[in-house]
Amino acid sequence: MDIGEFFASSVTSGALVLALPLAAVAGLVSFLSPCILPLVPGYLGFVSGLTDPGQPGNRRRVLTGVALFILGFGAVFTLYGAAFGAIGSWLVRWQDPLMRVLGVVVILMGLVLLGGFSWLQQTRKFRAPGRKGLAGAPVLGVVFGLGWTPCMGPTLSAVLSLSVTAASAWRGALLAFVYCLGLGIPFALVAFGLNWVSRVLAVVRAHIRAVNIAGAAMLIILGVLMVSGLWVKWIYQLQNLAGTFLMPV
Repeated sequence: MDIGEFFASSVTSGALVLALPLAAVAGLVSFLSPCILPLVPGYLGFVSGLTDPGQPGNRRRVLTGVALFILGFGAVFTLYGAAFGAIGSWLVRWQDPLMRVLGVVVILMGLVLLGGFSWLQQTRKFRAPGRKGLAGAPVLGVVFGLGWTPCMGPTLSAVLSLSVTAASAWRGALLAFVYCLGLGIPFALVAFGLNWVSRVLAVVRAHIRAVNIAGAAMLIILGVLMVSGLWVKWIYQLQNLAGTFLMPV
């Protein structure tokens, strides 16, 4: 099997087919959290070094800063995912009990997102480190990835749990990378200055509790599936289904 076939078979495996969309949604829920969404203008101003990043003439500079910012926290979270995936490959012999324990963790994170155990989901004030502008954007991204972890704890924990069950460093990295896309793309859309994005975010702010409840429900359902064993069963079913669509030699 060459590297292309290996990549294709791995990406279409049952585990990733189920987990990748969940990772993207988890990233979006993180972006919509109360300790990130209200601070988006501050992030944009810092990474661009501009006092008014919303001006149309500043768009290219703001987009460049956002890209560097995403690159910074993307590197942190992708390394997280790779590390947890590597741990999972070592623990694969205990896959069934491990899956159930991690399912309990995901359920607890769903309860945290609902407002339980509030000390596990802290709200952080925006304190920009170091130099503003493009040079400081990736640094802010790294600091964001390291320092804002308590705020993103519920959704990030779910993605890292999926990384462990993927039992592969690169699959764990891929899941974390997709999580970063779910978290980072909304930043880029805001930086584009699209009016509809501003309107959508205004609606989200007005209904942030409903958004948190929906995100918590997703985590709790995922946790229940993991604890019950249905998650593994569905993964195996998808893997068997994928095996019936092999290309003829």
